[in-house]
Amino acid sequence: MRHKLFGLLRRIGLLILVVWTVVSLVTILIELVPGDPAVAVLGEQATPEQLAQFRTKHGLDRPPFFFGFPADEHGQRHFKWYGLSNRYDDYWVAILHGDLGKSFRTDQPVFNLILERYPATIELAIVAMLIAVAIAIPLGVVAGKNRGTLLDNFLSVIALVGISLPSFVIGPMLVYLFAVKLGWLAPSGRFEWSDIILPAVTLGAALSAILTRMVRSSVIEELSEGYVRTARAKGLSERAVVYKHVLKNGLIPVVTVLGLQLGVLLAGAIITEKIFGWPGLGLLLVEDGIGKRDYRIVQGCVLAISTTYIIANTLTDMLYRWLDPRIRVS
Repeated sequence: MRHKLFGLLRRIGLLILVVWTVVSLVTILIELVPGDPAVAVLGEQATPEQLAQFRTKHGLDRPPFFFGFPADEHGQRHFKWYGLSNRYDDYWVAILHGDLGKSFRTDQPVFNLILERYPATIELAIVAMLIAVAIAIPLGVVAGKNRGTLLDNFLSVIALVGISLPSFVIGPMLVYLFAVKLGWLAPSGRFEWSDIILPAVTLGAALSAILTRMVRSSVIEELSEGYVRTARAKGLSERAVVYKHVLKNGLIPVVTVLGLQLGVLLAGAIITEKIFGWPGLGLLLVEDGIGKRDYRIVQGCVLAISTTYIIANTLTDMLYRWLDPRIRVS
């Protein structure tokens, strides 16, 4: 019991450490980007009084970190320690109180903006993952059962093409074919249930190709195991052997990849959402955050994505232990 409690506390500590590291790195990179957010938001025509008021309101008049190298009246830079009176410290204190700050442009709480947009991104990632799994498992099993045949080679080529084509190539191709030429689906937006088909296929294409290759390799490996020969000797049908025994054991590494790929899908959704105008977190990050130099939105989106990614990895590890009893014993 004590060992399990220690393991749980250790895992929570690692989760916190990873989130802190990711958000800290993004914060540092944001501060290193040249330019003044006040000028970016208010424009070049803003008066010095307006700029000063804006900086004071959003805490931009405070130093960015614990220390810095400000220039003196002669232009010489010297080391200076600011202590806890800095924007970095203020940001983490606010996070501990559940406050992600306010948008520089709209003055809306960033937490509310993320809460409004994130369901669309999660919806897109889940549908993309389901499409990838629905494509990969049948194709991977067929390719594995027919190893070395013309069908296997054909499916391997298709998987290789799927891995090679990035989403910014697949997306416009699908829009041109199904929206422009055939008129079956809407090219952008999120108004009807069918609007998710094109972005989900675009986002899940590379994942389906990766999973197809993994399922194929797992099926080939498991078919050579002794328990398969035993199952066949007992008179089980080939379908029962493959889908009841081989596939269950073969899906263990696939489940691990799925958990890891959830974070990749959330990050990859940034490009896909931009292509299809999908109103999710990626579009918020690109257009309202990076595009308009709204640093609070950038920090909040990165915090949400990194936290989701880590939680997905943790749940994947738990599921992996459930699927493979050998890990629980060890």
